[in-house]
Amino acid sequence: MRLLVTGGAGFIGTNFVRMLLRERSAWHVTNLDALTYAGRRENLSEFEDQSGSYRFVHGDIRDQILVRTLLAEIDAVVHFAAESHVDRSIRDATSFISTNVDGTRSLLDSLREVRPRARFIHVGTDEVYGDLPIDRPDLRFTETTLLAPHSPYSASKAASDLLVLAYQHTFSVDACVTRCTNNFGPYQFPEKVIPLFTTRLLSGQSVPLYGDGRNVRDWLHVEDHCEAILRVLEHGHSGHIYNIGGNNERSNLELTHALLRLTGRDERFIERVPDRLGHDRRYAIDASKMKEQLGWRPSRSAWPEGLEATVRWYRENESWWRPLLGKHSS
Repeated sequence: MRLLVTGGAGFIGTNFVRMLLRERSAWHVTNLDALTYAGRRENLSEFEDQSGSYRFVHGDIRDQILVRTLLAEIDAVVHFAAESHVDRSIRDATSFISTNVDGTRSLLDSLREVRPRARFIHVGTDEVYGDLPIDRPDLRFTETTLLAPHSPYSASKAASDLLVLAYQHTFSVDACVTRCTNNFGPYQFPEKVIPLFTTRLLSGQSVPLYGDGRNVRDWLHVEDHCEAILRVLEHGHSGHIYNIGGNNERSNLELTHALLRLTGRDERFIERVPDRLGHDRRYAIDASKMKEQLGWRPSRSAWPEGLEATVRWYRENESWWRPLLGKHSS
């Protein structure tokens, strides 16, 4: 397998590439990443000297000349590259539309021209579904839930999902869409809640808790997510959507108290801040299709073990995150 991974220097992409190089050692992986603020080439630099199995290319998915050159050599694409932070999209949606929508279009058009039979896996988010009521724990997002994105970020991801599915239908691109819930684990840039709170608490700083803290998310360990994506790549059906969830719902307040406990802090370190504009109340994924059709279920997302392992990684890898503190607010 010759695989192009876009955005492989980011959080989920890094973990996916590391998993491939560990578990699919005969594959050849090309990592195309623009190295924006959250992408770090050094996440995978240890593999660059290995003969033939891994190659890094610094470039933009919107550069169709470069993309076509890379696609001429591959069998499949796993597309992670995206602007992904909701707060940033609320401040300015421009880069989200450009990268997430037109960047995906660039990849699809280039694929049609150069490698029309290559497989294309588009990595999406459950945020495209909108939100669920907190008082209805029986309700979960399924692959047929109507799209109702509530932020510029999620709207841009919904648009890119629909582009992929349209190209699959109209041009017979061999494409699947995955939609995952909130990820956690190593190598996550400290603007998202778990690494932000963990690194701030380890540094003796307070953490900003939005609103009443009752917003609920379904937490999925990044390695479970990567395993699911690989399952879709190897066995998924073209034109299908696959929801990927951890079956692990926690309120932001519960999460905050867990992180306080794991870092040896107390409630004095909680700073209540005004709620995010349009803040979704609850996400919850029904991942039964992944289980029934592809035989996948999460095995690393259990609470509190998964969270404890994540905090331990940040505690033991301070040299990775310490230079990044403060960049999340830029």
